[in-house]
Amino acid sequence: QVQLVESGGGLVQAGGSLRVSCAASGRTFSPNKMGWFRQAPEKEHELIAAINWSGSSTYYANSVKGRFTISRDNAKNTVDLQMNSLKPEDTAVYYCAASRSETYWLRDYDYWGQGTQVTVSS
Repeated sequence: QVQLVESGGGLVQAGGSLRVSCAASGRTFSPNKMGWFRQAPEKEHELIAAINWSGSSTYYANSVKGRFTISRDNAKNTVDLQMNSLKPEDTAVYYCAASRSETYWLRDYDYWGQGTQVTVSS
């Protein structure tokens, strides 16, 4: 019933920037947190950024803090991740996720997008 669709992935050189977007539809849950995860080959899913419903509170993994910025537009049902100063180690599939809960950053995500590939070349 809830669908999340990511877009904006691609190939970028190290030091460059990329913006990935998540469009949500069919939402039936109450105010919630949204997050961006990523998974590189042979690695675990990693939460890299999250934001609460109002946008007043955000979370960033240490690996991306200062380089990535998460934002949301509830009127448009979109969540974006601006990625600057990209590094080869940022290469991964990036997933958008949504949670009915606003309590914890790292868990309780209920809905997932299909993912979009981000590749950073050196």
